[in-house]
Amino acid sequence: MNDAPRQATRLEAIGGRFDPWLLGAMLALASLGVVMVASASIYQHGNPFYYLIRHGMFLVAGAGLAWWVTRTELKSIEARNQVLLLGCVVLLLLVFVPGLGVSVKGAHRWINLGVSNFQVVEVVKVFFIVWLASYLVRFRDDVSATWKAMLKPFGVALTLVALLLLQPDFGSSTLLLAITAGMLVLGGVNILRIVLPGIGLVMMLAMLAVAAPYRLRRITSFTNPWDDPFGSGYQLTNALMAIGRGEWSGIGLGGSVLKLNYLPEVHTDFIFSVIGEELGFVGVCLVIALYALLVGRAFVIGLRCVEMRRHFAGYVAFGVALWIGMQSFVSMGVNLGLLPTKGLTLPLISSGGSSILMTCVAMGLLLRVSYELERTQRQVALRGEAAQGAGEAPRAPAEPRPASPALATAAGVSLSQTLRGTSRLHARVEPTFERLA
Repeated sequence: MNDAPRQATRLEAIGGRFDPWLLGAMLALASLGVVMVASASIYQHGNPFYYLIRHGMFLVAGAGLAWWVTRTELKSIEARNQVLLLGCVVLLLLVFVPGLGVSVKGAHRWINLGVSNFQVVEVVKVFFIVWLASYLVRFRDDVSATWKAMLKPFGVALTLVALLLLQPDFGSSTLLLAITAGMLVLGGVNILRIVLPGIGLVMMLAMLAVAAPYRLRRITSFTNPWDDPFGSGYQLTNALMAIGRGEWSGIGLGGSVLKLNYLPEVHTDFIFSVIGEELGFVGVCLVIALYALLVGRAFVIGLRCVEMRRHFAGYVAFGVALWIGMQSFVSMGVNLGLLPTKGLTLPLISSGGSSILMTCVAMGLLLRVSYELERTQRQVALRGEAAQGAGEAPRAPAEPRPASPALATAAGVSLSQTLRGTSRLHARVEPTFERLA
């Protein structure tokens, strides 16, 4: 008689755990970042430990934010998706408010918090990923069946991009559009449907890049930086020389020469070059391997969440994986001369206030996703044990099968509700439009 209440209590008491591979990759990258920020910035300020102390303070604050996120249920975060989207717009407008917005070299990307300037686009990346993940849960069938549902996220992204280009921030704008396209594909949109708007967006970004003289100089200097090594190609030539000096095993930690006022932004945008110079090819491969582990594990966790029908958690994991993967690829590509200069930091390694804080928040989201996935798997296993103890054959949770349109109509259920629950990772039942008898 009391088996059912006792079973329910046991299920509620079950907890999860953080994925050890995910947590290990995060801690390794953060630890390497502390070491490299200390090495790269030791001659960048009057106080040799200025940037190290600043980086450490933001890292501790970011760890606190990550811990808070890991203690928050994902359903509570999902319920606030509209508020987070509104927050994206408000934050991007605040940079233009006199007295609150801060202009640096003609760019309006920061707001003054008193103790430090804060780059709002870092918050926008996290908030937008949460909103888009929630949108894909609510309309994951419609985005593959109708153009309107598919283009709405692009419309939202373009609104945010327009505000970013007013700052201007071309690198973050490109990254935001790439995250949108990637999440839509992983959320079930047919790739062929994205090709047409994708081509249009690429053409638009190309025209914007050519229209601005400083962006055009970046592109031309990227193709051959040695034509003007003391002008437009100064950053890239010094970055390439730093990486070339490292050879196989590097010249030793702290021994970089190019960081001595030759390579600009050495503790932020070009810290990867210092890693290449001091730790060599081995250090570069280590960094790439850690990012590959982090991003790959996030995709695996996202896939498992979708298989367990925890779609919001899965899409959040996909979004964060796309963000970290693409931003780290672009940052390393710039340092290696594979891409034009974008001004994007290396996640968890580069020094920075807002970047470190919000990257830690994103890591907290990933850890929370892995925690809830493990909890769900344990609950399913316990149900199977209970069913087996009652003499029933344990069954894995089956994917809900949509009823036929005629039965659904007779039951008073709409066709979209009938098809709800499918995703790109499972067989999809496409809607039919013939009149039902």
